[in-house]
Amino acid sequence: MNNIKAFLKRKDIEFSARRYGIDALSAMAQGLFASLLIGTIISTLGEQLGVELLVTVGTYAKEATGFAMAVAIGYALKCPPLVLFSLVAVGGAANALGGAGGPLAVLVVTIFAAESGKAVSKETKIDILVTPFVTILVGVLLSVWWAPAIGTAASWVGGIIMWATELHPFFMGILVSVIVGIALTLPISSAAICAALSLTGLAGGAAVAGCCAQMVGFAVMSFRENRWGGLAAQGLGTSMLQMGNIVRNPRIWIPPTLASAITGPVATCIFSLKMNGAAVASGMGTCGLVGQIGIYTGWLNDIAAGAKTAITAFDWLGLIVVCFLLPGLLSWAFGLLLRRIGWIREGDLTLDL
Repeated sequence: MNNIKAFLKRKDIEFSARRYGIDALSAMAQGLFASLLIGTIISTLGEQLGVELLVTVGTYAKEATGFAMAVAIGYALKCPPLVLFSLVAVGGAANALGGAGGPLAVLVVTIFAAESGKAVSKETKIDILVTPFVTILVGVLLSVWWAPAIGTAASWVGGIIMWATELHPFFMGILVSVIVGIALTLPISSAAICAALSLTGLAGGAAVAGCCAQMVGFAVMSFRENRWGGLAAQGLGTSMLQMGNIVRNPRIWIPPTLASAITGPVATCIFSLKMNGAAVASGMGTCGLVGQIGIYTGWLNDIAAGAKTAITAFDWLGLIVVCFLLPGLLSWAFGLLLRRIGWIREGDLTLDL
């Protein structure tokens, strides 16, 4: 047993929830952002400006999704170069065979392939053959064996969530908004979760609402401590910056979470705000305005499919109210109340920027 532990330590193979559930998952989201998401944004920009070159660039970026996710995951797992480069083939296979649930299939399969490759790396004199052979063989075989089932399961779960949201928009609007919003602030990836479940439609809109409530909420309610730098860092960056403060005083999480419980059903029941763009955008909130760009892209997709005739003033009003106005106003009001009763003290929301 000691020999096995020593071997795993030497190979930097760590079986832990943090390594796989936080590091790998967050890296997968970065891979998604650097391929599918940015490709969608570039393509949309090209279509709106009539620049065919941008459409082409965006298309190539989107086609690299599986490869980018696998390499990002491998980087997070600290793979040596030969393993890392071999994961390109693994990611392509898992994403293609996983269908709509491809991101989750890539995550699971890549972890197994990466750790297998790390285990044999530099253990033989023909490492340049053995390491990529083992990594690709394990990854592709598992893709053939597991990816379709993983993809189907992820799509099924996502489908159930979206179906339930359509059926009970008020209660599911609250549930989806609060859960995805909390995931965004935690050191895990809400974007990767939404992508893995292919969370779009009305449920995707609720997810966007929850993420915006956290980001805009923390940015506004902490303005007196962090000023304009904090407003930009949290409102356009990530509310995860507040995790250290949340650990010290969990009550500071109450205002944006309550806000998300309100903005979720407002999005689903009043404005019928839907995310019909890339699923990964459902978990991005106002980060680089990706959530809003995703909703806009979805509007264009609906118009192209004949499901929507035009983008209306009510659509824009819903986007602004749900993503910016309500989160800021509600979180500020709830935060002010908690400050007055002493649950939030001066300095509790201060960031080291």
